[in-house]
Amino acid sequence: MSDPVSPAFFDADGRLRSHRHGDVYFSREGGLAEARAVFLAGCGLPDRWSARRRFTVGELGFGTGLNIVALLDLWRRAGPPEGRLSIFSVEAQPVPQADARRALAAWPEVGDLADRLLARWPGRRAGFQRIEFPELRASLDLAVMDAAAALGEWQGAADAWFLDGFAPAVNPEMWSDELMRLVARRSRPGARAGTYTVAGQARRALAAAGFEVARRPGFGAKRQRLEATLAGAPPSEPELRPRVVIIGAGVAGAALARAFGNAGVNARVLDAAGAGAGASGNPAALVTPRLDAGLGPVARLHAQAFHHACGLYERLAGAVIAESVMQLETQERDAARFAKIAASDLFEPGALTPIPADAATARLGEAASAALALSAALVIDPAVVLAAWLPSVERAAVGQIREAGASWRLFDPSGAALGGAEAVCLALGSALSGVWPDAPVSPVRGQLSWIAGAPAPPAVAWGAYVAPTRDGVMFGATHDRDDAASDRRDRDDARNLAAVAARLPGLAARLAARPVQARASVRAVTRDRLPIAGQLRPGLLVLGGLGARGFALAPLLAEHLAATALGTPSPLPRQLAAAVRPDRLAVAGPDARAAAAP
Repeated sequence: MSDPVSPAFFDADGRLRSHRHGDVYFSREGGLAEARAVFLAGCGLPDRWSARRRFTVGELGFGTGLNIVALLDLWRRAGPPEGRLSIFSVEAQPVPQADARRALAAWPEVGDLADRLLARWPGRRAGFQRIEFPELRASLDLAVMDAAAALGEWQGAADAWFLDGFAPAVNPEMWSDELMRLVARRSRPGARAGTYTVAGQARRALAAAGFEVARRPGFGAKRQRLEATLAGAPPSEPELRPRVVIIGAGVAGAALARAFGNAGVNARVLDAAGAGAGASGNPAALVTPRLDAGLGPVARLHAQAFHHACGLYERLAGAVIAESVMQLETQERDAARFAKIAASDLFEPGALTPIPADAATARLGEAASAALALSAALVIDPAVVLAAWLPSVERAAVGQIREAGASWRLFDPSGAALGGAEAVCLALGSALSGVWPDAPVSPVRGQLSWIAGAPAPPAVAWGAYVAPTRDGVMFGATHDRDDAASDRRDRDDARNLAAVAARLPGLAARLAARPVQARASVRAVTRDRLPIAGQLRPGLLVLGGLGARGFALAPLLAEHLAATALGTPSPLPRQLAAAVRPDRLAVAGPDARAAAAP
């Protein structure tokens, strides 16, 4: 039986059918064969990607994911050996995983690929969702929203389009002139499109958008289908992969190394103090979103980054220490604020749940206020993440970066050369101003305290926080603006314990007599509390200003930065990419032209 909130249902003949449009999701004669004939062959695949290292396919109508399974099957059999496939698909109403599993079970010959897609099945939350298939050298960005909005937000350009919306007679919006013009704008010259329909509206809209349209023999009971080609020749690709240097080996640098590696580029990582020397070296880290009741771009950015990061950590062996975090109410307005955020479409159903004081008290074992339960939030082990994502890290301090034609040269503080690269990524945290003097970040010192061997309650936050570590409990952290020192201070351990005592006096009493370990690090924040992720100059990029949410923000923003450097589709919608652009803060990047030779 289908999910009661599913947009689809199985009819008496066992075919998956749309509630809204009444049409079936694929041909009764054989959906997989139809996908291969209409979309793969209709777009000239695999021949059109044979000489390409990067190829992008767009799709309108994700449905059960059958077209994507067919595409991935062809890609693994006939894709260029070192090629990378980017897929962008749109679906306003995602089918539940259970319905997709039942539908895809009809084709056991691609069952392993169906299982891979189902294991990463997209959720119902609105916005962009990135699904990765590193073992296939492929990624999928699914936009859960109206097609016109999705195409307006996507920053990529497709080489091929699968136009698989329901028929124009029942779904005219999908075949409007305006939407086909958007498809053309999001296409490379020479892009091909395939569709099963030959309806007049589809032909006219494609032609008006600049496609040359031709009828071709159809599949099964359909006599004809359409193929369309956009005017122009595909642009040539760069002959060489760029050399990439990442400066910084905290979570930002590690996430960048992972993102470039997935894109087929092995980056060189430099750090003066080695991996995890800053805040990324704490014994545990909370992965939570910023709770913004405005539900605008800030909230959407944090929600998308949070879900993406949690999915990666859950699939990384040994990374997760604990699941779920409670955010306690601290002000009268918090109840309404939490309820509004929990009811929004930015998070998966049930991911955020307001709970009353008695339920929070039961979880913590002592009196507590009402709270927001973040069931999808995590406590992770930073060391496991850095070890998995970072290649070998070179111990080197970078004192100067100078432009050298189409590349950049790096020098240490004494003027000794450190090599060059076509792309340099600054991921230095609070040390960013060392190579970018005008970096719009301020230091915030935080000292974290922890006690080994102490029993830990469930992770809970209220401004301060308490969370389990591998062998005990951590609590803190202090938050001192414009303090860039990293020395340990006994008075800050006392401050951390006092913050626990103010909310959880029973736990504080149990911790008070135990020996405390501590670590101070400096985070970087911007004046608008948003991160910086983008290009300062061609080939010079920055990922910083992550504040206390580096492990939540870095994975998604690193993929955006890698896409920017390599010219591939970004997982960030256009509006969110603009929100984190470095130039939004009206500052200049490093003045390479004025840099004196060492």
